[in-house]
Amino acid sequence: MTMKELIEKRAKLWDTAKSFVETHQDENGVLSKEDTETYNKMEKEIEDLTNVIDRQHRAERREAELSKPVNSPIVVKPSNGDMEDGKEKTGTASNEYKNAMLSAMRSNFRNVSNILQEKVDADGGYLVPDEYDSRLIDVLEEENIMRSLATTITTAGQHKINIAATKPAAAWIEEGAALTFGDAKFSQIYLDAYKLHVAIKVTEELLYDNAFGLENYIITQFGKALANAEEDAFLNGDGKSKPTGIFAATGGGEVANTLTAAIKSDDMIDLVYGLKRPYRKKASFIMNDATLATLRKLKDNNGAYIWQPSYKEGEPDRVLGYPVHTSAFAPKNAIAFGDYSYYNIGDRGSRSFADLRELFAGNGMVGFVAKERVDGKLILPEAVKILKLKAE
Repeated sequence: MTMKELIEKRAKLWDTAKSFVETHQDENGVLSKEDTETYNKMEKEIEDLTNVIDRQHRAERREAELSKPVNSPIVVKPSNGDMEDGKEKTGTASNEYKNAMLSAMRSNFRNVSNILQEKVDADGGYLVPDEYDSRLIDVLEEENIMRSLATTITTAGQHKINIAATKPAAAWIEEGAALTFGDAKFSQIYLDAYKLHVAIKVTEELLYDNAFGLENYIITQFGKALANAEEDAFLNGDGKSKPTGIFAATGGGEVANTLTAAIKSDDMIDLVYGLKRPYRKKASFIMNDATLATLRKLKDNNGAYIWQPSYKEGEPDRVLGYPVHTSAFAPKNAIAFGDYSYYNIGDRGSRSFADLRELFAGNGMVGFVAKERVDGKLILPEAVKILKLKAE
């Protein structure tokens, strides 16, 4: 069954489930025991279809990556491979640097050429080749919802962001009266740099086996590990040796309400309209999957479900008409709603790569570590509202 057919089947099943509830519930909205069992089976089938759709999405992405041609047809004048847009690639962007890095890795960094030696530091660290770094960013964006929603800034040092603390106010005056002047004050938010690293061990056999896709393996594994750590920090970080997350008690989004009872559809409506209109234009929800499971059962005052499944491939599901992004790192007791472009991610410089030459030598393994320095802050807290759910 094609992806389009699966999505259409899920949409039809959801419409059937909604119709079933509307025609079988009593005046209090309660279903009989038998009808409840029937509805639960429908909901289980919808959940299963959603899992199949998600699995096929992942499979299609992998297939697209694996189906890329190893060799591309020659359509330009042959060159040494270091030309891009008519300009020669130099430094860490050159194929010479990339090949030297692979050669050094496979030789346990005993074969270090001059091109790498120029980048070596006292601890045996090297800059990640530009092509690796670009592909690593691609992995981060695919695995990390905050990378795709936030604003990313590459900095060479501490980055200052000016924020209007007070805005000038207009005032009526009599004809010919003197003008009154107010002061516009500005505050500053600083994007610093916190160190994040990931390390793996690789057997010597894999390093020496040219048939093994060492480059793709390291990029994928490092990318996933860094993405998971980043996303956790961008959502929940407290600003101590890590970024400040949007759910942080201090520096995160503004708390719209704290519920003392189970969530209702009215609470979600209040959350949406508690956000100022300008921010609602690009707003979306961020929540845990377990929270979405609860919201899927809620109806608005007109008896319509507030959750709408995606009817088109590539589009997210929606709640009250706004896109929903789920993350395993989002807290189960809170929902965020806002414009996350006001969350700024500051990448400090290039990622670095180092080998651990002796640490695992006795086990016939070689360690590799990738490091980055990054910070993240919500520069305008009023752009994101947080709904605190009742603790279970």
